[in-house]
This record gives sequence, C-alpha cells and structure tokens, in this order.
Amino acid sequence: MKNCLLLLASILLIACHDTPKLSKEKNVPKPPKFGIVIHGGAGVIKKEYMTDSLQKAYEDKLKEAIEVGHSILSEGGTALEAVQRTINIMEDSPLFNSGKGAVLNADGIAELDASIMDGKTRNAGAISGVQHIKNPINLAFKVMEESDHVMLSASGAEDFAKLNELEFVENSYFITDRRKKALEDSKAKEQGVSDGDEFFLSNEKFGTVGCAALDQEGNLAAGTSTGGMTNKKYGRIGDSPIIGAGTYANNKTCAISATGHGEYFMRGVVAYDISALMEYQGISLEQAAKRVIQKKLTDMGGTGGIIGIDNKGNMVMEFNTPGMFRASKTMKGETLIKMYED
Repeated sequence: MKNCLLLLASILLIACHDTPKLSKEKNVPKPPKFGIVIHGGAGVIKKEYMTDSLQKAYEDKLKEAIEVGHSILSEGGTALEAVQRTINIMEDSPLFNSGKGAVLNADGIAELDASIMDGKTRNAGAISGVQHIKNPINLAFKVMEESDHVMLSASGAEDFAKLNELEFVENSYFITDRRKKALEDSKAKEQGVSDGDEFFLSNEKFGTVGCAALDQEGNLAAGTSTGGMTNKKYGRIGDSPIIGAGTYANNKTCAISATGHGEYFMRGVVAYDISALMEYQGISLEQAAKRVIQKKLTDMGGTGGIIGIDNKGNMVMEFNTPGMFRASKTMKGETLIKMYED
C-alpha cells in the first residue's frame, strides 16, 4: 500500500512538473507575417513584342527591386521604408515609366507624379507635375511626414522639396531615346500618318511602378510613381498621385497600387473600392480585386491592373490587359516574377 502511494505521488509530481513545459510548447508564438508585391506597369505586354535580352532586363530589375524591399522587411524594417526603397530601384531604371525613363508630355518634357500611404495611420502624401525631382516617391513621403497636406503640385511641390533637401536633376536626366521615339510615334499616330512601334504605342498609357507591403509589426503601406501618359497635354494628372484611385492602404484590410488608364481608375476609385469591399462586405482581397478589375473597371471600358497585399500577407496581382510586369516575395522567401498573362 505504501509503495502504491509513493508511486502515485511520483506520477503526480512528474505531471505537475511537465505541464508548464507542454503549455509553453503549445504557446510558442508564430513568426510575424510579412510580404511584398510590386508592379512595373500593365498593357499590351506580349512575348512577340519582347526580345530575349529585353525580357531578361525586366526580370532582373524586378528581381532587384523585390529583393531590396524584402530584405528591409525581413530585418524588421517598416512597410513604408520597403515601399519607398523598392520604388526607388524602379525609378532609377530607364525600363519603366517612372523617374529616369518616364514618358514625355506633348512638349517633350517629363512630368512626374507619385503617392504613398501609411495603412496604420491612413496618412498619405502625393505630388504631381514635378520636373526636377530625381525620386518622386521620396518627395511624396516627405509631404506625408513633414507637411500638413496630402498633395502638392508642380513648382510648389519643388519648393517644398528644396526645403527638405531632396535631390534635384535637370529634366534631361529623365529623357531617353526610347521615350523620344515613343512621343514621335504617338504624335504621328495622332495625325494619322503612322502606326509607329506597336509595343510602345500600345503602352503609352501604362508603365507606372508601384509597391505594396506588410511589415512584421502588422502595418501595411502602398506607393505608386509614374511619368503619366505619353503625349499628355494641359498638365494632365492621372490616378497615380490620387489617394483612393491609384494608391490606398488601410491596416484593417489591404494595401493597393494601381497601373493603367488613369482616368478610369479615378472615376472608379479603384484602389479604395477594393479595400471597401473587404471592410464592408467581408470578402477576401482576391475576391475584391477580381470584382473591381474584371467586372467594374472592365465594364467602364478601363484597362490596367493592381497589385495588393492584405493584413494576413495574402497577395494579388490582378489585371485585364495582356500583361503586367509584376513580382512578389513571401516571408518564406518564395519569389514570383511574371510579365505575361499566363
């Protein structure tokens, strides 16, 4: 009997000693989720219009950009910083319609627009019509962080940039032979005397760059930067600097950056609409993006696409054009780089 009691006491002591250990193992916190997704423009992007070397150049630059942002996030950096630095890589590349390599207006001048939004505070900054700011997304960030305003334009925005010691360049820095040719072809097409280069003419409304990210603190951010539309006139501004149209972020739902025919994205308030569907109808990011792009935008006659990430790290790259330059990278390091519809 005595031995039985001793054995029972030993079992109880072991059970009591082991229980906290098991509990601890069950309550091990999961690693925080994070991820990043980018676009480099949507349009008539087909393999027959691309050389092998040009395709590789796009793939390499998308990979470089996504790696920069992902590295910031993996080291605990903010979504805002990841968005800004990722977009900087594409702004500095002549491959995209943003920063160096931006399309030209009817006067042969590069006019640049950009916006950025913080999903945590829903603060935002935007600039339009600047001609000398090397990295427009950096100025949009400064507007958000250092001013009481959301959007500044043209010379006023550049005055603000001087106060904040941003890098200025001559307008010629942005201009490439490829964009000069695109402007010539667009003007010739406008006058009905030439078909021009099919790849560039078909994409004269596209080429914007953008990024959406989720950081380890659970904060979302999105940003967009563009040169607008080839041969644009009268100070035309598209959707890229318009919060809710080309850019939107809300920690409750998602972060979105758009690219395409901006007039339709503004009329449809596309970026915000995706977030609103998620918030008010409780549907997923994938469902909301598909409904807005494939139904609403398409029914309006608009073309283009969006990239987005939700507050759980789910990502989408939705478009209704033949292609969109795009890439994503998950917290596990899974990388996707694509440009064609398939």
